[in-house]
Amino acid sequence: MDIVSKSTRSKMMAGIKGLNTQPEKFLRSLLHKHGFRFRIHVAALPGKPDIVLARYRAIMLVHGCFWHGHGCSLFKWPATRREFWRKKIQDTCKRDAKNILALKKLGWRVAVIWECELRKRDEFAIQELIAWVRGMRNVAY
Repeated sequence: MDIVSKSTRSKMMAGIKGLNTQPEKFLRSLLHKHGFRFRIHVAALPGKPDIVLARYRAIMLVHGCFWHGHGCSLFKWPATRREFWRKKIQDTCKRDAKNILALKKLGWRVAVIWECELRKRDEFAIQELIAWVRGMRNVAY
């Protein structure tokens, strides 16, 4: 059972936006501090990627753990309308895979950055990501 009313939950869910989320803003700020210049939400590319670093042929997709079905502690299947949410999240995952494949076919390097990873703010992970952007690491994100 939900701890808030249906109308309150509906308002909360309607207020969640897909662009310029807090994890996106944090990552963009971090990249900017490290001297990177980028474009955001480029409509000409499959899936309108969150961050495009054209100079490095690198793309970062910032995924919310709930909306993209990550198996971490931030993800929990809703108790109500289970079939609706299962289909919605599975469709999102399929669309993500299709877009990533299309981007790679176009010659882009793609990193998926999860909301839970950004919350940790692990300095080593940040440095690894910076090295990946510059093409100094072949680690697949």
